[in-house]
Formats: sequence, structure tokens, C-alpha cells
Amino acid sequence: MTRKVAVTPYNPDWPSLFKNEAALLKTIFKRDILDIHHIGSTSIPGLAAKPVIDIMPIVNDIEQVDRFNAEMISLGYEPRGENGLPGRRYFQKGGNQRTHHVHIYEKGNPDITRHLAFRDYLRLNGEEAKQYGALKIELAKQYPFDIEAYIKGKEALVRKIEMKAIKWHGALC
Repeated sequence: MTRKVAVTPYNPDWPSLFKNEAALLKTIFKRDILDIHHIGSTSIPGLAAKPVIDIMPIVNDIEQVDRFNAEMISLGYEPRGENGLPGRRYFQKGGNQRTHHVHIYEKGNPDITRHLAFRDYLRLNGEEAKQYGALKIELAKQYPFDIEAYIKGKEALVRKIEMKAIKWHGALC
């Protein structure tokens, strides 16, 4: 079955869905999780998004994550290894009706800063968030069954915002 690209208006339940799932992940990983963040579009109030909660746990040792695969499966997650991004462990939940993505990184990985800067920048820059949301809605209408075209259509704007966000984040530090 082909997965439909669905972008919905912001749902105020998304933060609590994140908190509930983060608590479950902490019961599995315990002290291996140093921190855990809600990232992606569902973490930005008011932003239209695919209704999938993106979660980013930070761990001391990425190589230790694989030993938790059986417990993640018991929670309904599918372990996908690095899934194309070296230094990450990725899990998805919900099959073709995805509900959660877990992106685990080791402390110090630069992708952590990239994700958090993007999220925090859009939280503070409503006009750019609105522009990004409008693009996502349009792309979902244009490519309802082509996730690759949807992703490719967002790429230029995401890179532009990401570059601003990283520069902005660097200025704060």
C-alpha cells in the first residue's frame, strides 16, 4: 500500500503525544538517554505538518542503541538502523499510518544542533514558519502519493531556513 502524504493543521495535542512517547522511551533506554527532544514540524506551534511526532533522544554511545531493538519492537517500532544517515539510529512506528519517528544521536553529533536550531528558529519566526507550512500543504496536494517528490519540493526552502537557523543559533552561543 502506498503511503498518502497528508499535511494537517497544527494539533495542540502533539506536545502531549510527544511527552507520552518520550516517557515510554525512557522506560526502555533508562539512563542511556541523556536528553530527549521534540523536533520536526509537530514541535512548532501553529505549523501545519504531517501528523507524525519526531522524537530525538541523545545518548552517550550510539553503538549501544541496537541492543534495545527488541524492546522498541515491543512498543510497535520498526528498527531501521542508520536509515541513510551515518551516526543516527532511526525507528518508525505505525507502518503506512506512521505516528512516530525516533531519531537517536550520540552526544556531540552536529545533526543535533541542526535539528534544534531549525525548530527553535521557526518557533520564533512565525512568517517563515507560515511560509514553510503553506509550501508543505501545497506539495501534499500536488504529490499526494509521492513522498519523494514532496520531500524534494521542500528541499530548497528547508536548506534556506536551516542555514539562517544555524547562523542564528551560532550567534546565540
